[in-house]
Amino acid sequence: MLQDLPFDIHRLHAAYANGLTPAQVIDECYRRIAAAGDPGIFVHLADADTVKAQAAELGPFDPVACPLWGLPFVVKDNIDAAGQPTTAACPAFAYTPPQDAFVVATLRRAGALLIGKTNLDQFATGLVGVRSPYPPPRNALDPTMVPGGSSSGSAVAVARGMVSFALGTDTAGSGRVPAALNGVVGFKPSLGALSASGVVPACRTLDTVSVFALTVSDAYAVFRVAAAFDAQDAYARRVTTPALAAPPATLRIGVPDAASRQFFGDTVQSDSFDAALARIAALGGEPVETDFAPFFEVAALLYGGAWVAERYTVVEPLLRDNPEAVLPVLRDVIGAAERMSAADAFRDLYRLQDLKRRVEPLLAAVDLLCVPSVPKFFTLADVAADPIGANSRLGTYTNFVNLLDLCGVTVPVAQRSDGLPGSVTLLATRDRDAQVAAFADRLQQVCDAPLGATGWTLPERPPAGRPAAGPEELALAVVGAHMSGLPLNGELTRLGARFLYAARTEPQYRLYSLPGGPPFRPGLVRDPAGAAIDLEVWALPSTRFGDFIRGVPAPLGIGTVLLENGEAVKGFLCEHVAVAEAKEVTALGGWRNYLQTLAPPTA
Repeated sequence: MLQDLPFDIHRLHAAYANGLTPAQVIDECYRRIAAAGDPGIFVHLADADTVKAQAAELGPFDPVACPLWGLPFVVKDNIDAAGQPTTAACPAFAYTPPQDAFVVATLRRAGALLIGKTNLDQFATGLVGVRSPYPPPRNALDPTMVPGGSSSGSAVAVARGMVSFALGTDTAGSGRVPAALNGVVGFKPSLGALSASGVVPACRTLDTVSVFALTVSDAYAVFRVAAAFDAQDAYARRVTTPALAAPPATLRIGVPDAASRQFFGDTVQSDSFDAALARIAALGGEPVETDFAPFFEVAALLYGGAWVAERYTVVEPLLRDNPEAVLPVLRDVIGAAERMSAADAFRDLYRLQDLKRRVEPLLAAVDLLCVPSVPKFFTLADVAADPIGANSRLGTYTNFVNLLDLCGVTVPVAQRSDGLPGSVTLLATRDRDAQVAAFADRLQQVCDAPLGATGWTLPERPPAGRPAAGPEELALAVVGAHMSGLPLNGELTRLGARFLYAARTEPQYRLYSLPGGPPFRPGLVRDPAGAAIDLEVWALPSTRFGDFIRGVPAPLGIGTVLLENGEAVKGFLCEHVAVAEAKEVTALGGWRNYLQTLAPPTA
């Protein structure tokens, strides 16, 4: 039955291929919206007949030309949609734009169908989701809890299965906190990856449009479409969006150490995080205890520093001419900018740069970070009693992210013991959106958590072919310290390389442990009397190959490596003359196996 049809991309497109029409899906969208009985989700709904007319213009079902063909979506009401009012949850600020925001237009060209505009914390300032002059959306899973903000309506619409995906915005965590509290995926791209043209800013230098979906693969598919370059946005950047591939077998995952973990008395949330880390370890994620104190110091700058003045630039005319149009809590928060000076701004910029330098080695030591998406759940009563404190605590693990230009995915994990949704957020350095999404996707698959409030299960995955390097990438085979989880892997990931697959050479190679180190390095030499050697193949942006090869020392070089399956890829090889004084380890079959022989015996 249509009312039971999941709206994820895979299953909805399968239904379209079998004869379902967009008009039927649109009718079902509006039925689900009405059945929810929640007046707080939407600020504006498009006319259903208008949406059907737009669907009719799509032509025959063609998910290749239009990868989002027939998918209903909604956008946060600080993102423009032609002919629909943009309010930013402030009626006195409202205007009706003549054209779509760049990102909305891009999604529509890919076949997506805009259903309406969703509620938010006013001017996207808040993480609780109830700072609105309109009725706040109800948390999709527990109406006594806050829905999370500022992208509250977008997260709830996805969690209730009303649409396939939704757009939010994220400055302090607004694309992640409501995802966590409603049991859905929140994808926060690297800054500049998605255009902000036609988006009401909160902090223009830190804002990004974000994506809510039921699955990581859906969120990433939307991101790939949306990440079109916009020359009119001064903060936009050209980014690569490779297909989602399997994560490496081993990853170093930075996690808050014992002194850094803050749950504000929510022991159930603490236990949930520990359980998620155990799942991650089972997937090959090696936990690296990390002092998060400098991250928290960065986070304190977002509302305690001059970035509040960025928010002030948006609402200054209202605060001057019609202050009552701005909610009192926002007047208190944003009004602090009136007591700041240009000198304060520079001092905060200097402070941030100092903190970035402190954080750099912490990020360089790991492949990803994993943090609790939120430290605890807050009820509506909690927020009513302490609106500033509750909001601040919800940002414990989110406020530092955009100041450091990290990308991230909030992913549902197993339910908490009390039935509330479990969630962690995986973070990575700028432009590693594909890598963090790959691991988040794998984590969601093994946790198999409920999909919001829908009652649906994860869609079955079609068999995946072997990932390949894109047209602007070079497939590179690595056999030693550059492999995932090993000391030099960061030399690849910092250049935007992504893991493709593990493989073996043809049985015509010998492997040696070269003198020197640490880091200890292998030498791979072709020899018809050799054996098959384990390796990994990574995709390196072609434009960064020169940067990478400059760091490769003699006697190593890049040549052509033959794989067991008959493929030939570029990869590390060693000059034959250099192995005269090296230790041969061919019989062990690979560098990881050799390193295990060096590990001290366990008691």
